[in-house]
Amino acid sequence: MSTNYAPTNYAAIIIGAGQAGLAAAHELSRRGLTPGKDFLVLDSNDGPGGAWRHRWDSLTLGKAHGIADLPGLPMKRPDPKIPASKLVTEYYGAYEEEFSFAIVRPVKVSRVEPTSPDPTSLLRVSSEDGREWTTRMVLNATGTWTNPYVPYIPGIDKFQGKQLHTVNYRKAEDFKDKKVLVVGGGLSAVQFLLELEGLAETTWATRRPPNFTQREFDAGWGLAVERAVRERTFNGIAPASVVRTTGIPQWPDYLDGVDRGLIVSRGMFDEITPTGVIFGEPPATSAEGLGPSAGATLAVPQSWQPFPAGTQLDVDVIFWNTGFRAALRHLSPMKLRGQGRGIELIDEVSPASDARILLVGYGSTASTVGATRAGRIAGKVAAKRLLVDASPHVN
Repeated sequence: MSTNYAPTNYAAIIIGAGQAGLAAAHELSRRGLTPGKDFLVLDSNDGPGGAWRHRWDSLTLGKAHGIADLPGLPMKRPDPKIPASKLVTEYYGAYEEEFSFAIVRPVKVSRVEPTSPDPTSLLRVSSEDGREWTTRMVLNATGTWTNPYVPYIPGIDKFQGKQLHTVNYRKAEDFKDKKVLVVGGGLSAVQFLLELEGLAETTWATRRPPNFTQREFDAGWGLAVERAVRERTFNGIAPASVVRTTGIPQWPDYLDGVDRGLIVSRGMFDEITPTGVIFGEPPATSAEGLGPSAGATLAVPQSWQPFPAGTQLDVDVIFWNTGFRAALRHLSPMKLRGQGRGIELIDEVSPASDARILLVGYGSTASTVGATRAGRIAGKVAAKRLLVDASPHVN
C-alpha cells in the first residue's frame, strides 16, 4: 500500500506488542500494509515480551496456561524449567525481527480521541511524554497486566503490614517466616500457596468456594471458556473474573495441597485492621462458575472450610491475587462503554459504538487461547476497512 502520510500519520496504529498486538501486526502486513509506513506499533515496555517479561522467575510454561504460537513463526518446544519470562521475551523478540515490525518503545499511550466530532474523523493518539500521532484506526492490544485489581475492603489503608499484588511478586524468599494472607481464587493464588509452603505461614482467602472444575484444560475447555465470556461482551456486560470462567484444574499437586490443608479457603474477610483482618459471613456453598466451570455442587468440597464470621487473624502480609481489568483508560474519550459498564461488541474485536477502534484481546479473547486469533481477526477487519477496493491482498 502506498500512502502520502507524514511520519506521524498512519492508516492504523496498534497499541501493545504482546501476543495479540504482534498477531495483528502480522495480519496487517500479510494483507499488504507496510510496517512503519502504513501502520505503527506502539509498546509501553522497554523490550519484547509483553506482560510475560514481567512475570516472576519461578513461573514456567509448565505451570502457566501455556502460550499460543504466533502466526508464521511457531515457538520451538520450550524447556519447562526455564522461566516463562525469558522464553517468551526471546520468542517475541525473534518474531519482531523476523517480520521487521516498526515497534516504537517505550511509549505509554495516555489518550486516544477523535480529532473532530465527525464519526469518520482521524483519531489522535497521545503519549505520556507528549508525542502525538494521527490514524484512521486504532487496534488496541493493551491487555490487562498494567491494570491490576484490588477490591476495596474497609480499613485497607490502615493496615500496617505489607500489601502487594501479583504484579509485584518476585521470589518466595521475600516472605520467609512471615504470616501471609493469600487472597484470590485463581491459579496464581493456588501456585503461590504451594510456592510459599515451608517458607511462610499461609492462609487462603476467597470470596467464593474454590472453583475446581471437572473439565480437562484442553482445546474444548478453551472454546467453552470463550463462549461463556462472549455471551457477556456481545450483550455489553463487563467480562467476569477469570476464575469464575476458567476454574481450577484438578491437578495432582493441587489436590495433594488440599489434602494436607494448604489449599483450603477460609472464606473472605470484610474488614482490615492495622494488624490483620476480620472474616465475614461465608456465602452459599456454590462455586457460581460460568462456562466449563459451572456446576451446582463443589468439585472438591474439602477445599472450602470458611472461618466463622468475626474470626480475627493477624498477618504480616496481604498478598492480593485478585486479578486484572482490561487496561482501557486511554480509550475513555472514545466513550465505548455502555450502561452495563461493559463494551458491546458486534464480533470478537469490534465495538458497536465506533468502527475506528478494534479491541484485540478483550473479553473472550483475553487469553493465551484467544489472543492470537483475535489479532488475526482484527488485522483482517482493519485491512478490509482501510484497503477496500484498493489491494488484491484483501480476501
